[in-house]
Amino acid sequence: MPRRTRLPLVALASLLGVAVAAVGCSNDSSSSTPGSVPPPGAIWTKPSVELPARTPTTLVVTDLIDGSGPAAELGDSVVVHYVGVKLSDGVEFDNSYDRDEPFFITLGDHMVIQGWEDGLIGVRQGGRRQLDVPADLAYGESGAGGVIGPNEPLTFVVDVLAVLPTFTAADAPDVTVDGHANVDAVTSTDLITGDGVALQEGAMAAIHMVVYRADTGERLNATWGDTPLHFLVGDGSEAFPGIVEAVRGMHVGGRRQSQIPFSQVFGGAGSAQLGLPEGVDIVLVMDLITAY
Repeated sequence: MPRRTRLPLVALASLLGVAVAAVGCSNDSSSSTPGSVPPPGAIWTKPSVELPARTPTTLVVTDLIDGSGPAAELGDSVVVHYVGVKLSDGVEFDNSYDRDEPFFITLGDHMVIQGWEDGLIGVRQGGRRQLDVPADLAYGESGAGGVIGPNEPLTFVVDVLAVLPTFTAADAPDVTVDGHANVDAVTSTDLITGDGVALQEGAMAAIHMVVYRADTGERLNATWGDTPLHFLVGDGSEAFPGIVEAVRGMHVGGRRQSQIPFSQVFGGAGSAQLGLPEGVDIVLVMDLITAY
């Protein structure tokens, strides 16, 4: 119960049918094993927690699995699974695995205990880290929710599904889109071929995008400077089908320009909020930030 439990809702994501408010795990049958980094789309299994021999008086950080992805810096966002245990009696008080509900935080927002703020700096995507947290860096004298007592030290084991670097609105690509007639199927051109892992079926995609009217090439909106959009690639995705189809086959670090038929976004009705008329295709310029 590190306080913040869900991804913040992003207005553009809501408009595009992308469920950024509930980051779900995939249905892939893969699972994590000690010493290995699960591929994008793998299910992370709840780890057992080995308590420290001594009660920590300072924060103790132990990497149980070294991730191979980007390292988290102050201001970055991370998507994690976690299990928390009280050191006084070894009782588990919370975990995100059983809920199938990964947890999203932005380092430096102070929405979680200080032991997490400090302990997740430097963690890499794909890593598993144990945080042995003294009471003064957890819930201190007040405890929490009637579950964690006063002055209770805690141990967390945290699996890092994704590390999302900080971007500003100025980082959005400057791409000119020529007006084009509507199309019957999604068409795509890779502007940059990513050198990261391929986006697999059943994985979560985290993307930034710029949205254009296809008929005029007018730029309508962008996610850069806000939280990336997260959605499942595969059956059960809550994103519009045209967006899911458009990202298939991308590699992390890639940039793709896709025209999506109007029938595959907004149900063909357009979006007054975006300034998109009924019956007009959209063009997306998408950057695949990470996959998990």
